Amino acid sequence: MTGDTSAQDWLFGYGSLIFRADFPYLERKPAWIRGWARRFWQGSHDHRGTADAPGRVVTLIRVPGAVCAGMAYRIGRDVFKHLDEREKNGYRRIPERVHFDSGASVFGTLYIASKNNPAFLGSAPESEIAAHIARAVGPSGRNRDYLKNLAEALRRMNADDPHVFALEALVERDAEG
Repeated sequence: MTGDTSAQDWLFGYGSLIFRADFPYLERKPAWIRGWARRFWQGSHDHRGTADAPGRVVTLIRVPGAVCAGMAYRIGRDVFKHLDEREKNGYRRIPERVHFDSGASVFGTLYIASKNNPAFLGSAPESEIAAHIARAVGPSGRNRDYLKNLAEALRRMNADDPHVFALEALVERDAEG
């Protein structure tokens, strides 16, 4: 892939950026961050839901000792213009140390939707979150597909995420019953 090689940065993706890299990158490899947990607590008015019926997508919350698996991309800094537009619904950039299986680590950038943004939905029982995901649809498709794609991508990476997998099981069970 191509990009501006004179100004590069690492991007850490933990949601749709794992399975939908619609941007040029120079390198891509599995990675993880420490002290953060992935949660379906962010509302999606622009991709997996609408303003009247938002979907639920992932953000990160601080959890001491937690490890969140994802995908790291070495990108040209010019790519952030596209990513800022893609992640505009309540997300902001923050720096974070990104770790690789080799033992190496780098400072990278991740997008986080904090509880202070207007689209933040917050915690709820997993059964309620799953029901919400099961019914939401937006311009980028069904919210359940986002959940399924994320769960499949994590499995391909041999990454465990009890929150994601529990929601996936609840959505599948409800679809069958």
